[in-house]
Amino acid sequence: MATAITAPTYDPIPTANDLADKFIAARQQILNNQTKSAAATEKGLADLNSALSAFQTSLAALTGLNKTMYAQSAVFSNTALGSATASSTAAPGTYAFFVKQLAAVSQVSYTGLTDNAGVGGKLTVNMGGTAAFEVNMTAADADGNGTLTTRELAAAINAATGNDGKLTASVINTGGTAELVLTSKETGANTAITLNTSLVTGGSSLAAANADPARRRVNSVAQDAEIRVGSENGTPIVQASNTFTAIDGVKMTFTKVQASGEQPFTLAIGQDDKATTDNVKAFIEAFNKLRNVLKTLTKPGDKANNIAGGAFANDGGVRALNDRLTALLRPGGAESLASYGIVATRSGTLELDEDRLLAQLARDPTGLDAVIGSTAASSPGGVAGGLDKYLKTWNNTVNGQIKLRREQTTTLQTRLADRQATLDLQHKAAYDRYLKQFTQLQAMQGQMNHNVSLFDALFGNDKD
Repeated sequence: MATAITAPTYDPIPTANDLADKFIAARQQILNNQTKSAAATEKGLADLNSALSAFQTSLAALTGLNKTMYAQSAVFSNTALGSATASSTAAPGTYAFFVKQLAAVSQVSYTGLTDNAGVGGKLTVNMGGTAAFEVNMTAADADGNGTLTTRELAAAINAATGNDGKLTASVINTGGTAELVLTSKETGANTAITLNTSLVTGGSSLAAANADPARRRVNSVAQDAEIRVGSENGTPIVQASNTFTAIDGVKMTFTKVQASGEQPFTLAIGQDDKATTDNVKAFIEAFNKLRNVLKTLTKPGDKANNIAGGAFANDGGVRALNDRLTALLRPGGAESLASYGIVATRSGTLELDEDRLLAQLARDPTGLDAVIGSTAASSPGGVAGGLDKYLKTWNNTVNGQIKLRREQTTTLQTRLADRQATLDLQHKAAYDRYLKQFTQLQAMQGQMNHNVSLFDALFGNDKD
């Protein structure tokens, strides 16, 4: 009896694939690590850019153009009359005023208007007794059918050259006729609307309504606002708007008039401790958010415990950014952030000592803004200006560090993708080679087993 062949059998496909994997394993592992690192860097740069931009946005909201950390309040004794705000430069004190009259828009309406055929000529719209703009009545017939509708007329007034939003024309349907309503955009006596229809030709219902006091209504009389200083009989201040800036650094907006004989109201201007404290807290919160993102991105890893480090754990440039932020919090000069209770913790974040802040504000209320400074392009300076200027070297969209690093990372990722494509081709070549070899081996093994079976059939022990 022939001895059976006990050589191992092979499935060519998985065997070839396993051997091809082993053929490129070392290079694939290196490439995987590099690809993972590049992806982590890309995400880290995106996170860093978002954190820097968010901090700069917060700085601009607190210290940008016409923004200050130090806040003052402006409070009416009778809040039903309106409201007021005060800038940091307003002089503290108490002022008395009497609200004599509110400014109002001009609104007029023309009733009983119908569609008219053959209307032409020119409509002149006056505001404050002076011609504001003209309307070509022939061209107002937008569809050119020879009939001018009230809606076409309103559209022509709104689109007329020279209107530029000075007034708005609208239409109210009243059954068989329509009502044209003209409303000025601004308040004040100089916005009073009147129409000159003397140059309008044809049977214009608007011209007829303009000539008939019963069909021409004044819904709102254009008038200026008037307040009196000290009392009802005090010095008048008259202007077209209900918002007054008669006191330097103070904006007063009135919504209600006072009755004759009523006592004047008072306006109190003074330091707003709560608003100032809230502004300082907002600055600290914004800075701490940025600091915590940087802490995460530069966190050292722990290989012994299989803990991955941050995307920039070994990046000297980002660590330098972190250190520079700390240095920029210490401006030169007699006063510092610490003078106003903004102190650094051992972890590098900031915290607020409110008692110290309020005590220092009582001694030097303008010093806080001098230390914090401004990010306004016209007058950058102080801590905020220094921080904003430095951070722009990182997230400037033209030549900032983040942009340059992203470009380098993109180039690296492209190269890694090319290397992966090359490695994939090498894997396929190895797979094809091994598949051919083991397919041949499988065929040989099958032939040998077949021969063994033939020998068993011819010379087995059960044969005579």
